[in-house]
Amino acid sequence: MNTHGFSFHGVTLQALPSGALHWPEAGILVVSDLHLGKSARLSAVGGAQLPPYETRETLQRLDDDLAATKTQRVICLGDSFDAPGIESALPQEDLLWITRLQAGREWIWIAGNHDPAPVTLKGAHRSEHREAALTFRHIATPDGRAEVSGHYHPKAQLSLRGRSVTRPCFLVDETRLILPAYGAYTGGLHCDAPILSDLMDPSAQAILTGPRPVAIPMPRRARAG
Repeated sequence: MNTHGFSFHGVTLQALPSGALHWPEAGILVVSDLHLGKSARLSAVGGAQLPPYETRETLQRLDDDLAATKTQRVICLGDSFDAPGIESALPQEDLLWITRLQAGREWIWIAGNHDPAPVTLKGAHRSEHREAALTFRHIATPDGRAEVSGHYHPKAQLSLRGRSVTRPCFLVDETRLILPAYGAYTGGLHCDAPILSDLMDPSAQAILTGPRPVAIPMPRRARAG
């Protein structure tokens, strides 16, 4: 598996092609914004139709990453489900798949803005989680330090073989690390958006996902004047 290794507050981490974060020394896999059940939620409210297999595509991606990294601890950084209680609307096959992935593993569900209440599935349910020097939460805070979060679904453009390619990306600076959305069909926010430019230091990097993760200076919109 191609990965991009980097150091963050004294911890050696790996950005995986899928958008997962691997902490080998601690045996932890971190994922954010799975948005499981998104197609079911949109169908229920008469919204845009997504392929009905989007949850299974996300679960297969997670299954593959767990098998490749052999991690026994998982942290889900919030918005794991697309709406409160939507896990009860998932097909039994999908629920059994989640149960199988959890078997024998420590599993932490961080509350997100889409799933603020504890889900009905097994695992620990927390507003945030502290591990060594790092704090794991759903949304980055203005005064946060050594925090790992998600929420914004960052993405960036890269010129590749003469054409422009947009990929989900990690954003990292000396203060915070923001993960891309892990779920299928989740969309994203370009990292030159003002809210991300304001959050991240001028030295920030974007680590683009894909077959071979690559780090570039975080793209920013040119300031007027």
